[in-house]
Amino acid sequence: MEGLLDAQLQNALAASRSNGPDRPQRGQTPDDIRATAEEFESVFLAQMMEQMMGDSTDTSFGGGPGESAFKGMLNEEYAKVMAKAGGIGLADSLAREMLALQEAQDE
Repeated sequence: MEGLLDAQLQNALAASRSNGPDRPQRGQTPDDIRATAEEFESVFLAQMMEQMMGDSTDTSFGGGPGESAFKGMLNEEYAKVMAKAGGIGLADSLAREMLALQEAQDE
């Protein structure tokens, strides 16, 4: 899991540095960086929730293939809401680091 998170962090940092067609020449705006950091935190939280919930299904509320198919999507949505509401503080740290890296590149 740690290797996956390292790869996602590298991808998020690379995205903050990229100058794709929809990116300003000097990099991302602070709002773009914050959105990227929140997205990363939501992915992290979704993976944590997936591990916490495991494969247990509650048969009193149905269970079966329908529940297992949509459980991951529900975890993702919970994670997005948690990240937007402040999450565990990971987005704040990531945004600060990405802004510092971008400023260092501009110098």
